[in-house]
Amino acid sequence: MLFRLDKQSGNKLSVLGFGCMRFPKHLGAIDMQKTGSLIMEAINKGVNYFDTAYIYPGSEEALGKILEQYRVREKVYIATKLPLVLLRSPKDFDKLFTKQLERLRTSYIDYYLMHMLTDMDRWDTLREWGIEGWIQEQKQNGRIKRIGFSFHGSQQEFLKLIDAYPWEFCQIQYNYSDENFQAGKVGLKKAAEKMSVMVMEPLLGGKLATGLPKEAVEIFKRANPALSPVGWALRWIWDQREVSLLLSGMQELPQLEENLKLATKAFPQMLTGEEHKIYQQVLQVFNSAYKIRCTGCNYCMPCPRGVNIPGSFAAYNTSFSMGFISGMQQYMTSTGITSERRSGPGLCVQCGQCESHCPQHLPIMQSLVAVRKRMEPLVFQGILVIVRAFLVKKRKPPANP
Repeated sequence: MLFRLDKQSGNKLSVLGFGCMRFPKHLGAIDMQKTGSLIMEAINKGVNYFDTAYIYPGSEEALGKILEQYRVREKVYIATKLPLVLLRSPKDFDKLFTKQLERLRTSYIDYYLMHMLTDMDRWDTLREWGIEGWIQEQKQNGRIKRIGFSFHGSQQEFLKLIDAYPWEFCQIQYNYSDENFQAGKVGLKKAAEKMSVMVMEPLLGGKLATGLPKEAVEIFKRANPALSPVGWALRWIWDQREVSLLLSGMQELPQLEENLKLATKAFPQMLTGEEHKIYQQVLQVFNSAYKIRCTGCNYCMPCPRGVNIPGSFAAYNTSFSMGFISGMQQYMTSTGITSERRSGPGLCVQCGQCESHCPQHLPIMQSLVAVRKRMEPLVFQGILVIVRAFLVKKRKPPANP
C-alpha cells in the first residue's frame, strides 16, 4: 500500500480508501460476515481510511461493530458526515452527532464532513445556526479531529466554499468523465493548495467499471490487455498529485484484491502522453452512450409514486451503450412494466421531490419523460394496457356458483 500525507495533520493516508455506502447485502440487510471479512482484509493490507455517513442505511452501525469486534479502531481513520438534509434546528447538531458516535462505537471521529454542502447559501444558514462555534467546541474536547465537507454543486460555488472557512479537507466527485463537472479539475487544484482532497465516485457508480460501451472497453484492451477498465479509471485519479486518496465501494473480495494491487503502483504523474490520449478516445465513446449521468446513489429514493428512478435511468443508458434489446430487457426487469405493481416513469406526477435530493442536480422529471418516450413508445404502451388488463382478469377469483 502507498500512502499520501495529510500535510496539516501529518496523517499518512492510504491512497485507497474504503467507501462504505455499498456494503454487501444479504436478504436486504448488510451481510456482516462478508463485510467484516472485506474490512479486515483491507486493513491487513494497509487500507486505513473508511468513509461512511449517517444516511447510509446500517453502514455506521456495521462499521462500528466490526472495528470493535476485531479491536482495530485505533488502526484506522473513520470519516463520517453530518446529514444536512435532516437538520431542522441547531439542536440537531448534537443530537445527530451523538447518535453517530454511538453507532460507530467510538468517542471521536477522525474526519468529519458537512454532508452534501452545495452552495454558500447553505453554509451561511449553518453559520447563522452557530455551526462554527459547535465545530470549535467538538474539536476542543477531542470529539472531532479534522473538519471538512463533501460537495455536489457547481464549480463556482465550490471555489467560494473552500475560502469560506478554514477547512482541513474536502471530498469531491471526480473521475475521467467528470474532469469538468462539479468541482472539476480547477476545483481540485485550488482546494489542494489549502487542504487534503478525497475523491468519491472514481467509477461513476460502477459505470466506468462494468457499464462501459463495448467499443470503449476494446480501446482500453488494445492499449493494455492486462489492465481492466477499473485499473484505467483508478490510475487516472492517482496520477494527479493533488488527490490525497480515492474511495472505492468494494463489495466482493476480487474487487478488493484488484484495487489493492493497483494501489501498490499509485504514483503521481505515472501516466504517459499516449495513455492520456486513450482516455480521450474512451471518453468520446462514453459520452455518446450515456445520456443521463445518474450514479445510482439512490438519494432520490423512495419516490412517493413508486418510480424506480435509478433503475429506469440505468436501463435507458444501457439501451444506448449495449443496444436497445439489452436495455429493454433491463427496463422490463427493473420497472416491472407488465405487472400490476409497476415502477416505471409513467407513474411520475412531476412532484419534484427527487430533484431536491439529487446530488448530481439532474433534471430527473424531464429525464423520466425521455426514458418513457424511448422505452415505452405509444404502440408499446397500448400493448401494455392489454397485457395488464389480461393479468388483472386472470387473477380475479371465479364468481360464486
